[in-house]
Amino acid sequence: MTAQPAYFEPRRPADPARQRASDADRDRVAAILGEALATGRLTSIEHADRLEAAYSAVTLGDLLPLVEDLPDVEAAAPGTGTERQQVAAVFSKIVRRGRWVVGRRTRLRSLFGALIVDLTDAVLPGREITLDLDATFGKLIVRIPRNARVIDEGGALFSKRHVSDDGPWGYDAGGTANGPAADGVADPGAPLIRITGNARFGKIVVAKGEGFPYW
Repeated sequence: MTAQPAYFEPRRPADPARQRASDADRDRVAAILGEALATGRLTSIEHADRLEAAYSAVTLGDLLPLVEDLPDVEAAAPGTGTERQQVAAVFSKIVRRGRWVVGRRTRLRSLFGALIVDLTDAVLPGREITLDLDATFGKLIVRIPRNARVIDEGGALFSKRHVSDDGPWGYDAGGTANGPAADGVADPGAPLIRITGNARFGKIVVAKGEGFPYW
């Protein structure tokens, strides 16, 4: 009989930088970047670029260059503004687009107004975020990244609600199929966007694509 090993000893990488980064590691870097933004060591653009790289990091070695020129912060500090955010349009029209940092849970509220939010160039803090949408006698339109996956858990009362995981009618502005069935392969690194909240006597639209007709 062949002797079996008494136990299995996993191989550890000789270089710690090759170890896989955890969500806690990414959050720690995000805290340092948030403090650097608050104290003027980073511009808003630098902060957004580094934060996006932090939440896309796979190994510890990917994270280290993002903070090696910055001082550390006290251990207690996940208050970087990436946990919760709120954007509200009350008797107003508000457009939020470009390079900005979304909260892990972001509440979007339209009350007798119009709120238009574009996430295609935004920094998403992690692989899953929740958008809590509240449209009451108002209009709320959200454009999501092309590779994002969507779960809709909301509702509507005497309203229009359109939440799609494809582009408008499954095509982008150039007429090219851009839905999940376009190549039959899901992107394993695609962000998951969970949609909650309700429309009451209003309209909620969540979709992809440059040619989206509701902009």
